[in-house]
Amino acid sequence: MKNFSGKILFLDRSDINTDEIIPAKYLTELTKEALKPYCLEDLNLPGFDPKKDIAGKSVVVTRANFGCGSSREHAPWVLEYNDINLVIAENFARIFRQNMFNCGLMAISLPKEQIDDIFKTFAGTDAVCTTDTEKKTFTISNGSVTKVYPFTVGEFDFELVKAGGWVDYADSKY
Repeated sequence: MKNFSGKILFLDRSDINTDEIIPAKYLTELTKEALKPYCLEDLNLPGFDPKKDIAGKSVVVTRANFGCGSSREHAPWVLEYNDINLVIAENFARIFRQNMFNCGLMAISLPKEQIDDIFKTFAGTDAVCTTDTEKKTFTISNGSVTKVYPFTVGEFDFELVKAGGWVDYADSKY
């Protein structure tokens, strides 16, 4: 199972689409790893610089409708190859969310009030998220404040995560 803990990248915007996660002009790359330098390259977010802000982050906290747009798997792949294995948002585009689980990544929805609280309390700080997959909780801390947030994930999606994604799950079952 992948690591679902680490420093947080805060993306304070709703409706971040798959073309902003990985621009379409790079979809001809022959390997997933070749996508890595282009992660969030076209994201329009004041003060955000993907060349500086992504490195060292492994968790994204964002707003509503993350991953809207096309259904391609390249968007979860580019996150994975940038060591981002967990995205926490108010909600996700349905196909993007399932593509995350199919890749062994986690896309976790929290109520708007909790997302607002995370941004209010931790955005702009060096916040770290520690995930306890068995207890299904996130602990977010910035050194002076620590809060615990429960989450839910469907049983089958959690099986995909534990297996490392759909291919590994299928290999173990069939």
